[in-house]
Order: sequence, then structure tokens, then C-alpha cells
Amino acid sequence: MTALSPQSLPQHVAIIMDGNGRWAKKQGLATRIRGHEIGVEALRRTTSAAAEIGIRYLTVYAFSSENWSRPKAEVDALMRILVSSLGKELPTLLKNNIRLNAIGALDSLPKSCLKELNETMAKTAHNDRMVLTLALSYGSREEMVHAIKGIAQQVAAGELKPDQIESSHVEHFLYTAGMPDPDLVIRTSGEQRISNFLLWQISYAELYFTPVLWPDFDRKHLEEALLSFGTRERRKGLTSEQLQSTVSAQ
Repeated sequence: MTALSPQSLPQHVAIIMDGNGRWAKKQGLATRIRGHEIGVEALRRTTSAAAEIGIRYLTVYAFSSENWSRPKAEVDALMRILVSSLGKELPTLLKNNIRLNAIGALDSLPKSCLKELNETMAKTAHNDRMVLTLALSYGSREEMVHAIKGIAQQVAAGELKPDQIESSHVEHFLYTAGMPDPDLVIRTSGEQRISNFLLWQISYAELYFTPVLWPDFDRKHLEEALLSFGTRERRKGLTSEQLQSTVSAQ
């Protein structure tokens, strides 16, 4: 495989971890739960690899706001897996100098999950090699509504006039405030949609879809996505000629 160039690496990679249930079905398992458990192992592999490669921010779609509508037994199992994995993965996070972060409607998580999450985030707060963000009970439309309400409160309080509202005001109230926008979005399992994930933040992100089911995803697949990213011309509305002129002037 072609070597990765540090200059062509994305600063922020976001992953839609899809395919746990289908992986379990493919293995002939009676329930989807084992697929979610093996998915945690895939996240461990991917997180460690991303940090070693030099990615600064990794954000993963762990549990969407829509996932609450799944069968109760599966939701309960997912919450149990979340609690147990946070404790088990702490040594890996500390060893790799990775800070844990979380975004979403976190107050809707069970108290045991929220407690374990907050404790793990506190224990890794000073790590600075990479930030791993778990999107939990997350929905991008809900996030935008949250931001609109925040701006509306400022307007109602007389702190901001409607004609003064800019994109920076929206970004201030997003769950991802203070983080750079994703450069690359990876979705596993062959599905080619965004599924209410970081809709504002990925306006200019490169999209990469792979048929690999999430439990099978590993460093090789991550590197393939990064190599694909390195071949993209990221114009962000400019022409190729303008982009080349900008690069030449630097």
C-alpha cells in the first residue's frame, strides 16, 4: 500500500459506524448484540490507529437520537455495552494520550452511562494527542434546533439583533463548538447516506463509503480511506486554477 503523507492527512475524521447488526446476521447469530460488542473492538483498533497515524480529531456516530426507537432489549444492551466499554477502554485512551469527548443530548442517557462517561472524560481531560468524540443520543437536526434556541434567547435578551446573526453565532451553540469541522466522513457497510450526522459541520467534507461492515473495519481500511482523501482536490467553491494560485502564493 502507498505510504501516507503527513501533509495530506485530514485533521478531523468522522465515522458513521454502520453494519453491526448485519455482521451478526451474517455470522448466523440470533441477536444483533454480539455485533455491537465486536463493534467496540473495531472502534478500539481504529482509534489507536488514527492516533498513531497522526489524526488530531476522530468523531464517531455511536448512538443516534433515532436509535432510541429500536427494540428496548437492543437499546438496553447498547447502554450496558457503553458503560462496560468506557471502563475497559480507559487504559487504551491513557496509553495513547487520547482525550475522550462526547456530543449529543447527553442528559437523555441513563444515569449510569452518564456517570461513567463523565468520569472517563475527566480522567482523560489532559490528554492532547488526539480527541475521540462519541456522538451519543445525537441528531444533527436536533443540534441545529438547540443552536437556534440559543440564538433566539440572545435576541430576546437584547444581546443580539436579528440582522447581526452570522454563521459564527450558530457554530457557537453547536455541540461541536471549538472543534474544527470534519475533513473526511467515512461510512461503513455500503450505505451511502449521512443519516442526520453533523449536517452543518460536513458542508465541505470529503465523503468515503466502504462496503466493509463496521466490526470488520481495521487499520487497513482506515488507511485506504485516508489515501483516497489524499487524492481529492478540495476546492471549497474555488476553481482548480484559483486553488493552485492560492497554494503558489503561500
